[in-house]
Amino acid sequence: MLIIAIPILALTMGINASTDVALIRLMHLVSPSLPIGSFTYSQGIEWAVEQGWIKTVADLKAWLLSQLNSSLIYVDIPIVKRLYSAAQAQDLTALIYWVEVLLANRETRELMLEEINRGRALADLLIALDIPNAKEWKPILAQSQAAGFVLASVHWQIPLEQALYGYVWSWLENLVLSAVKIIPLGQTQGQACLHQLIPTVLPAIEQGLLLGDEDLGGSSFALALASSRHETQYTRLFRS
Repeated sequence: MLIIAIPILALTMGINASTDVALIRLMHLVSPSLPIGSFTYSQGIEWAVEQGWIKTVADLKAWLLSQLNSSLIYVDIPIVKRLYSAAQAQDLTALIYWVEVLLANRETRELMLEEINRGRALADLLIALDIPNAKEWKPILAQSQAAGFVLASVHWQIPLEQALYGYVWSWLENLVLSAVKIIPLGQTQGQACLHQLIPTVLPAIEQGLLLGDEDLGGSSFALALASSRHETQYTRLFRS
């Protein structure tokens, strides 16, 4: 009787098994508990706080919006789109090409090493989860966490747009949580900042998806300077 009741309940609740499982998989993929070390990086925020560039929630919001409207729109979002297509087609040559483009757009050694270190950790996790091609493609997946992210997204049938929501949200949440510890801010202030920034995510993704290859490439001078100086900062909470 219970076996019959469960499908009936699913139908009455409007549950779509395939799309709902994909959504849960996405939540797994962007969870802060994923063991890839996202929470250990501040991407220059630690140095920016020490220098007095970021003192308030308003300062933090402006810092993140600047990055969202530059490097995320013109680098990460369009490159994730191209990596996703390469993973769908199982085109290793294209995957390697776009990983190299992504690394070339990481403006400091610190930012590049973060991409690589998180990529290596995610590649090991995907292999442990028996994701197809993860083991064979490990040399390139270990160069970029974005590559592992799209490989898992394609395998778990997470649509590109949803995958990008998760990718951008994860970036945003991790940096806000870092700032809460560094500035410091109260948890409520941090959540209020996230709440205010959420409406900017969808327009950024929509714009990034429209870019042609010739439009790719972004620069954030303040981020590059802060990240470079963070490498030699006297005391640090976050990795370099």
